[in-house]
Formats: sequence, C-alpha cells, structure tokens
Amino acid sequence: MSARRLLHPLIAIAATILGGVATSVSLGAPDRGDATLQGEIRIAGSSTVGPITMAVADQFQEDYPSVRVSNAVTGTGGGFKKFVAGETDISNASRPIKPSEVDLAAANGVEFIELPVAFDGLTIAVGRSNHWCTDLTVDELKDIFLAGSTVERWSDIRTEWPDTPVELFIPGTDSGTFDYFKEVVAGKTGSIRDDVTVSEDDNVLVNGVSNTPGGLGFFGCAYYFQNRGKLRSIPISHEGGEPIPPTHDTIERGEYAPFSRPLFIYVNTRSAARPEVRAFVEFYMRNGGRIAEEVNYVQLPRTIYRQAFRSRFMLQETGTAYVNDESETVHPPLREQFN
Repeated sequence: MSARRLLHPLIAIAATILGGVATSVSLGAPDRGDATLQGEIRIAGSSTVGPITMAVADQFQEDYPSVRVSNAVTGTGGGFKKFVAGETDISNASRPIKPSEVDLAAANGVEFIELPVAFDGLTIAVGRSNHWCTDLTVDELKDIFLAGSTVERWSDIRTEWPDTPVELFIPGTDSGTFDYFKEVVAGKTGSIRDDVTVSEDDNVLVNGVSNTPGGLGFFGCAYYFQNRGKLRSIPISHEGGEPIPPTHDTIERGEYAPFSRPLFIYVNTRSAARPEVRAFVEFYMRNGGRIAEEVNYVQLPRTIYRQAFRSRFMLQETGTAYVNDESETVHPPLREQFN
C-alpha cells in the first residue's frame, strides 16, 4: 500500500465506532433503522457515482427518516474541491483522488477514508442510426479524440465508412469520467481536442449521441444500459486483442480493458465520528453492491465490501492506495488491495 495512505488508525474514533453501533454489525445482517437518529449528510461529486449514492440514500432514509442526505452532482473534480476544503462529508468519485487533491486536503487538515463501491465500464457509444461502426481500437480512439486530430468524417477513421461528419459528445473537465478517458487515451502529456460538445450532465451526452447521425461519445455504463433502445455500445480492442463490448461480465472480470474501473466514495474522518454518517456508510457498504446492480452498475465481490468496511472505515485507515511516496498516481488492482 502507498505510504500516502496514512497508516495510523485514529484510535479514539475507532474506539467510539467499535463501542457503538458498529460492534454488532455483520454486513449480511438485516438493517435496523432508528427513527431517533437525526442530522444532515452532505455529499457531492461524480455524476457516475451519483445515481448509486442517491439510491442508497433513498433506501437509507426509509430506515432513518430524520436524517437528511443531500447529494449534489458536480463532477468528480468539483466534488473533490468541496471535499478537500471540508465543505462536504462524503465525495462521490469515478476516479481515485489525485496527488494535488491529497495535498490540498492535508493543507486544510482534512483526512479521509477511501472506499470502493462498484465497478463501471466507461462506454463508447453511437446512436442506433449508425450501422457501420461495429468496433474501434484504442489507437483509433486516439486518432479521433486527441488534440490535433484530423478526423472530421467517419471515412477518415476507416475508408469503407461513410463521409458522415463525426460529432463528439464528452463529459466536462470536472468529470472523473473525462479524467479517466483522458489518462487512457491521451496519457499524462496529451490533451483532448476542443471542437466537441461538452456537458457535466450525462443525459445530455446520451441525447446528443443518439440524436446525431455521426454522433460519438462516452459515459458510464449505466447511462448506456438505461438507453440501449437508442444507443449502441462500441466494442473496443486493446493491444491487438479481440474487440470486447461492455457487459456485466466483461466489466466485472476486467476483460473490458482498458475502460473497466472502480468507483469510490471518500469519507471525511471528522464526519465519520458522527453517528448519522457512521450509519450511512455502514448501510452503503452493506447494501451498495445490490443497489449498484439495481441502477445498472456492477457490484464488487462481497469480500471487498466487507473488508473495506472493517479494515478501512471501522479502523479509520486514512489516505489513498492510488498515490505513491513520490506523489505519483498509481493503479494497484482493487482485488490485490483486499487480499
């Protein structure tokens, strides 16, 4: 694990949790609502993770009706801006926290717990009227999306495709989905072309792609699964392999490379000391996998939810596994973090 994860359990807070509601928790146990529990939980961040968190909040509030949960969609980057300033209790994130965000959190005295909540497959999609594009390679995605691209028509990608203009629909730069796509396609030094339609609202991207004959865009798999009547996902081939479509199984097994990714929530440790936040995170980690499936994402192995809750949240293991000692972003496989 990265040394940027501060491996010092906060003993006092952990003791409070262990002495409170969490001591009787089994992640397979039934929910026990407490109508007397009150408070407010402030959440902001990813439009990809947002639907999972909102569905969790709706079910949580059936058991805890006096707890108010707000869930603002700001994009992952926008959520982290609020979170590292101490303005929110929990941040939804479709990418790991960046080194610069870790540093800002430290400068503001904000410590945090990183919890994976689901798998996503960043989906490349076209509208149903596009009958020619049956697959793309990662190199072709680079040709299409990178700054300086000369691709203007589909025939510029493959000569047998029509002269229909290519129109691109992508998330805004505050989006973790944009960051993830940019890292995969452009690398650390490249950039994405700017003659594109941008929106932080994934539903706007879905409608743009589906209603434009030459439309092409990307977003989280849930937005594709919910709109399969008007979209087609494009199988992607990577490093000479066969084209792989985004499906529940290919995402879960990591075969949909390089666009399978974990999704996260980040919890402020000060907030974690409050009983309403403890109850919410416990509920999330016990029920989040099932709820993620209900809103068209892919649940993690049950052992990861259990171990993340027990070893990270209950023992307040703070920091991130995705930034190393040299303040560089790294990508340790999720399953290896919870062996």
